[in-house]
Amino acid sequence: MVLAPRLRERRRSSGLTLEGAARRLELSPAHLSRLESGLRQPSLPVLLGLARLYGTTVSDLLGETASEPEPVVRGDRMAAVPAGGWTYWRAGGTGRAMQALRVHVPAGIQRALVRVHPGEEWLYVTGGELELSLGDRTHRLAPGDSAHFDSLVPHRLAAAGPGGVDLLFVHTLMQSETSALCVGAPPGAPGQGPGGHPHGPGRRDTGTREERGGRR
Repeated sequence: MVLAPRLRERRRSSGLTLEGAARRLELSPAHLSRLESGLRQPSLPVLLGLARLYGTTVSDLLGETASEPEPVVRGDRMAAVPAGGWTYWRAGGTGRAMQALRVHVPAGIQRALVRVHPGEEWLYVTGGELELSLGDRTHRLAPGDSAHFDSLVPHRLAAAGPGGVDLLFVHTLMQSETSALCVGAPPGAPGQGPGGHPHGPGRRDTGTREERGGRR
């Protein structure tokens, strides 16, 4: 698989040690090592965080970089890529300041993950219903509805129905040491507000305890 060695290559070319990169991503070095050896697959938020930290794109990490940016992406050439239970397809050119994806979010997957990172996100629901949490508010979006928001607002995407939800998803690629931060506590846990939202981005995490290699 091209992803694992590419993660290692991009980290080294960025001048980061395993421990240094793991610290910036708030992952355990052991978990990052497993990602680089192919023993574990990153969730979509972690994959986005890796791309931002290394100053590249998800497409580049997946080995889809073209020598010249391609303005047209044919539907029959979009390869489905699973990550953390979600499935996504590249829907834009490489080497751009924005990353465009088609995303399918199954019901219940990553429901407890609240993300906080620099940049902006735009999404458009093409099928199913989306439960979008922004700060202390929760919105339900039907096909044809869209949302555009600052990614520093704690946010969570979840399918509102058993069939999952399909999205067009665009986000800016901004390199940051604190990118792709997630709060992974279940609803009702200490420090969480109504519906499992954090009161603020003070408690930051990039995945479940299992994903962090058991770090406490």
